Amino acid sequence: MEYIKQSADLLIDKKRLRWACRRGMLELDVLFLPFVEEAYDELSDEQKAVFRRLITCDDPDLFGWFMGHQVCEDAELDGMVKLMLSRVKV
Repeated sequence: MEYIKQSADLLIDKKRLRWACRRGMLELDVLFLPFVEEAYDELSDEQKAVFRRLITCDDPDLFGWFMGHQVCEDAELDGMVKLMLSRVKV
């Protein structure tokens, strides 16, 4: 039963993550949504925590960081931005 509960919790968490990744800016949506679908499960628990923190940031900051217009001062968040950008299919 514990396994079923953990699986259900993961589904709820993924649904919430998918919803939180819908930013309303196409440039961010095309980065966040595929990342959650294709890479999030492979992250370590620490990386998952950093990702969840990243999605709480304001869209203008995220846009600046991902487009290279600004540098993120938080080393953990900056590392997650770089990881996500490295996974983008060109």
